[in-house]
Amino acid sequence: MKIMLLKNLVMVAAFLSFGIAQAQDVSGTVSDASGPLPGASVVIKGTTTGAQTDFDGNYAISGVPEDATLIFSYIGYASQEVPVNGQSTLNITLQEDAQALDEVVIIGYGSTTIKDATGSVSSVTSEDFNKGVISSPEQLIQGKTAGVQISQSSGEPGAGISLRIRGTGSVRGNNSPLFVIDGVPVSNESVSASGADVGVGSSESKNPLNFLNPNDIESMSILKDASATAIYGSRGANGVVVITTKSGKGGADGQWNFSTNLNIAHVANKYDLLTTDEFVERGGADLGSATDWQDYIFRTSASADNNLAYSKNYGSGNVRATFGYSKQFGVIENTDLERITGRINVNQRFFKDKLTVGFQGTISRINDRAPFVSRTSGSLGDLLAAAYYSNPTLPSNPNASAEPDRNPANLLEYYDDNTNTNRVLGNLSLNYDITDEFSAKLNIGIDKSDSSRDQVAGPQILALQNGAANNGRAAVSNLDTENRLMEFTVNYKKEFENSRLDILGGYSFQDFNRKGVNILGQGYGSSDLNQIVKTTEQAYDDTKNLASNYQAYGIGVFADDPDAGNLFRVLGLFPNPNVATRGLPGIPIDAFAVDTFDTTDELQSFFWKSKLQPS
Repeated sequence: MKIMLLKNLVMVAAFLSFGIAQAQDVSGTVSDASGPLPGASVVIKGTTTGAQTDFDGNYAISGVPEDATLIFSYIGYASQEVPVNGQSTLNITLQEDAQALDEVVIIGYGSTTIKDATGSVSSVTSEDFNKGVISSPEQLIQGKTAGVQISQSSGEPGAGISLRIRGTGSVRGNNSPLFVIDGVPVSNESVSASGADVGVGSSESKNPLNFLNPNDIESMSILKDASATAIYGSRGANGVVVITTKSGKGGADGQWNFSTNLNIAHVANKYDLLTTDEFVERGGADLGSATDWQDYIFRTSASADNNLAYSKNYGSGNVRATFGYSKQFGVIENTDLERITGRINVNQRFFKDKLTVGFQGTISRINDRAPFVSRTSGSLGDLLAAAYYSNPTLPSNPNASAEPDRNPANLLEYYDDNTNTNRVLGNLSLNYDITDEFSAKLNIGIDKSDSSRDQVAGPQILALQNGAANNGRAAVSNLDTENRLMEFTVNYKKEFENSRLDILGGYSFQDFNRKGVNILGQGYGSSDLNQIVKTTEQAYDDTKNLASNYQAYGIGVFADDPDAGNLFRVLGLFPNPNVATRGLPGIPIDAFAVDTFDTTDELQSFFWKSKLQPS
């Protein structure tokens, strides 16, 4: 017995020693024929783990397996794959890639090749995109371009994504780049209704690019510096991301394509908390049950992404039409994102190919469900905190009291948060070649969306300090946006014996309108969460005409802010607080507040650029 135990210990020690020996630190310098290359990418093959070289071309990566292969890459250079083979130092010299230098990249109001680009431009095509169930276009290029940092605000499906090009440029201002989709600059503000605090704290913003199906994207170009982004003015101060969608280039006889992806996700790690017995032994109250609250709120989720596409090239033009359906479930209960998209790209040439007409259009529906989770809810405030702090002897009954702590089962059962967003993006372009050197282009675009969000904490909710307990609280928010674009450009290109001249000038008009309403109610006679939402909407319908001249109004008394709803009762505009009883007998609302908004920003500009360079 002792011999067997000794053998087992030796085997475990050998295994641990072998595992430790497998991982090591690797560092070195990446150069070209002229010297060190700053911003080069070094990635462990088959993973997203890697680093970028600093100003002196140096890099360092920790935890590299002995049998790993490192991929060294830089725009305009041929990539190299180098086996580690136990080496701790790898110095690499990259060679220029002639084919890569001729790669076409999309820039402001046109295109060029990498070797002719005067500014810093990176381009990632669909062949190099990240794979899997991707909820947002930014995730396609995560870890693919030097100097671009991409991070998600939370693990929730559809959560906001931060994209920074060469770091943060402003302490207080917006650091997001400008996104241009098929020639239409789109606002980087969220187009999803914002919601309000019904007891969970402020909610996370949604990603404004979720509406775009990642499978429809052909390439993404990153314009990084002033020379590359100057044509967009101050909007390009944080860089520009130019997104080009796929067209029907292949398949003269028509081509159908179908793809599907399945993704399984689970929580990578859980906190090592006290068991029921350990909790009671240390003086905790014994309520008679044994509940692992982390297991209760977490789940293993299966998400699917399905895409159907038809493309055809018929000589004088091409067409591509797609339909996509994606359902992504989060690892927390009551968390999911559903995306339904349709897209069509049409290009047609007329008048002996002098006139080219193009149309790109996307229509989408995003349905998002969020849990009782917030960064501003405090240590005991939300669903996650409740799962970590709650008494493990508390039964998994939504109505079991856990005060002063919160019951995770209660927060799952009596809180609901749903957002529905419809969006249409369309772009019509007409390009006419007046002569071999001289051309003109008209571009008209529109981007419209409507979004509604319903957040409800029912009267059965426990341990909330804002008055929702025994009263209920609901927030209904609506947001409509419209972005209109009209651009006209003329372009002169001339090839001389040993040089090329490129001159472009134009006019651009664009306006952005955002309007909507935020409604907050408290004190409901129903425990039906759907009925509470209808009551809140009915209250707004009953009062909006009476207070149509006011930007904000309210009645009644909110538990956490007694003055918030009393304004128009004082003025005598509303005789009593029970304004939501019409059509809903016996379902009153005690306090009610409304805030409306309607803003428009307009941009008009004239611009020109010229470039003379050797051929």
